[in-house]
Amino acid sequence: MSWLYRREGERLLAFERLVAQRATHSFFVTENETELFCRSAPECKARVEAMCNGVDAEFFSPEHTMISPFAADERALVFTGAMDYWPNIDAVSWFAAEILPKLQKHRPELRFYIVGRSPTPAVQALANEQVVVTGTVDDVRPYLQHATVVVAPLRLARGIQNKVLEAMAMGLAVVASQECAGAVDAVPERDFLTAGTVEDYVRQIESLLQNPDYAKVMGKAARDRVVARYSWEAHLSGIDRYLDDPGKLI
Repeated sequence: MSWLYRREGERLLAFERLVAQRATHSFFVTENETELFCRSAPECKARVEAMCNGVDAEFFSPEHTMISPFAADERALVFTGAMDYWPNIDAVSWFAAEILPKLQKHRPELRFYIVGRSPTPAVQALANEQVVVTGTVDDVRPYLQHATVVVAPLRLARGIQNKVLEAMAMGLAVVASQECAGAVDAVPERDFLTAGTVEDYVRQIESLLQNPDYAKVMGKAARDRVVARYSWEAHLSGIDRYLDDPGKLI
């Protein structure tokens, strides 16, 4: 398969170079992607720049009042995402098997909610008294708004994860993998917490469970950061200058 992948890469690069040369301007999701493309297609350097993922901060807002989907006697740890995506499958499987049991030794009221469409058989098999697999939901926001902590323990994915931005926009305390967190322009320990090992996750989540005020302050900081850096209003202004004055592209 390596020959096929190399051939695919060559053909795709040729196509992307052609598109970039024809386009007025091209945007990549991350700085790393932009730099990689410019190294491969230096003739396009003046026509490309990075504009990372954004989130609708008005839709994903703590200002909306929603009914809790959780039982009154439980505290929910929530993961959101498409559950037929392998990095998500790996993340929830690892969390349910290795991290959740350690947390529940002292906190039996905890329940792990896996919220997202198309759960594979492997994800569905995780469901038990401690783990809820919702499948498709009409609106993910109630699960975020009433979560105790949102977790993003992705070990395989790279780049900015919208699930992290959406939870932050909802004013939630988030514990994310170092891989996810490193792509977000925010401050660890202020806007979110990061973790790498099982012990890291247990310690960071426990710190939020023990101190709800700390979690609340972190959620507020997370919301402020997303509005300032990742809201569509702040984000898309980067495109406006090209639409308003095409002469800047010459």
